[in-house]
Amino acid sequence: MTAVKHMKWWGWGNEGVGFHHEDKPGFAPFVLQAVGLDLLTATRAGEPSFADLKVGKSKATAAFVKQLAAIVGAEHVSTDDMLRVIHTYGKSLRDLVRIRGNQIQRSPDVVVYPADEAQVQAIVDAAVAADAVIIPFGGGSNIGGSLEPHRGEKRVVISLDLGRLREVVAIDAESGLARIQAGAQGPDLEAQLNAKGWTIGHFPDSFTHSTVGGWVATRSSGMQSDKYGDIADICRGLRMVRPGGTLVLRPLPSTSSGPSVREMILGSEGRLGVITEVTVQVHRVPEKRNIYAYFFPNWAAGIEAMREISESDATPSITRISDARETGFTLATSKERHGFSKFTAETVLPALMKRKGWNLDDICISFIGYEGGTAHAKRQKKLTDAIVKKHGGMGVGEGPGILYDQKKFDTPYLRDFLLDMGAAGDVSETAAPWSRLIDVHKNVYAAAQKAYDEIGVKGWIMSHLSHSYHSGACLYFTFAFVFKNDPLGEYNIVKNAIQQAFVDTDATISHHHGVGREHSPWLAEDISPEGVAVMQALFDGADPGSNFNPGKIIDAGY
Repeated sequence: MTAVKHMKWWGWGNEGVGFHHEDKPGFAPFVLQAVGLDLLTATRAGEPSFADLKVGKSKATAAFVKQLAAIVGAEHVSTDDMLRVIHTYGKSLRDLVRIRGNQIQRSPDVVVYPADEAQVQAIVDAAVAADAVIIPFGGGSNIGGSLEPHRGEKRVVISLDLGRLREVVAIDAESGLARIQAGAQGPDLEAQLNAKGWTIGHFPDSFTHSTVGGWVATRSSGMQSDKYGDIADICRGLRMVRPGGTLVLRPLPSTSSGPSVREMILGSEGRLGVITEVTVQVHRVPEKRNIYAYFFPNWAAGIEAMREISESDATPSITRISDARETGFTLATSKERHGFSKFTAETVLPALMKRKGWNLDDICISFIGYEGGTAHAKRQKKLTDAIVKKHGGMGVGEGPGILYDQKKFDTPYLRDFLLDMGAAGDVSETAAPWSRLIDVHKNVYAAAQKAYDEIGVKGWIMSHLSHSYHSGACLYFTFAFVFKNDPLGEYNIVKNAIQQAFVDTDATISHHHGVGREHSPWLAEDISPEGVAVMQALFDGADPGSNFNPGKIIDAGY
């Protein structure tokens, strides 16, 4: 399947794989056609009715609920079935399918909303004394299966919702550090920082609904990590409540005080305690911020350009390139053009590319961002432009970059639309050395196609490179297909094939979505059996009663 066919360019016309339907031009995106889904004939799945959901009775006794209420106030403790369901799952495709399919195997028994760290400490102490389970809850956006209780859990399960801890506590302007409560969601904390001229620079896809505590707990990465770093770089200190006391890591620039406890907590997904506060690096809001679009003749040329940029003196904030299929998707979902802009995009650019000898089925779009002072940003662009040109690429200005910036948080929500139409749409991401990226991409595509053939469906997969490092980069895959008779069974076949292709090609099981349940079956292949043994020893030693989010990261046989 080619990404581009009979292309009329930006927002392609009715002859190609852009938005079209024979009776309704401009209607169905080509991805839907690729998976065999016609919006005009598809049967829309009704939204699940909460009244029809089977929710198990809460195991929390009246006495225990009263004890929790004495800590946080009665209005901040609930055994309401709706709230318990909301706190059962994250937002993975598997989670959403199970909610829609009335497959809730185990919900939290009680939801608690503490107002400060002292209340968190009291809740943790009460829970451990009662041998209850504590699952920290931030924005609920997790797609790795990190939130749900073990289906066989017999103890009382507390969902500890940190939504009331959402303040930027203080900013150390001299050091460029900000103390932020763990429940602060992306837009809220960024607005508080911006009001004083600062930015955290961390913008994951889930930014609008995720929290700084959740970012730390899952080792999150943002769209501008090339400049600001992943959350592991941004997080300099933290506070984490444990039984009997709070673990405190001061925001030091560097330290040589034995194995890094900070690194142990990063990505621990609630298994070591409850993160209540994070101290992060912050930066002054840049004077200039631009995202430019470039085209490359093919995927290999674009990858090589990204690699060379990473080892050059250029320091862009974003280096992203889509493969041919995702390029087709990006262009097909661009806004409609008119007048001279339409003429340039649909006539001049394709003609120019053809004169260069490019095959329009192979072209790849790239977005590269520059931030900082005007002179600095200008220099970064000049250095990058030279590398792009060396590898056969061409710049097409800021217009597409502006559109990308506006839509950057929107794509994940297409999954919900596809589910409404009886189709799967999901993602898997990985990271590998530069020398392995082409093979990873090729092998994942082959594995996905084999899985589609196995279940007898048309399927779609596309990818982009993002988050560049000195030694390698992240590859982010999006896949889709129409369900037949067994949604979760069919999804497992495709998802498992992609994950196995990662480890078979020396790539990691996850770059920034964490492990949770989804990726735990491949953990030993990723970090070795001895690595799992060391991790298990850490969890056993720090949480001998398995009170903190048990069963996550290390496979517990769900």
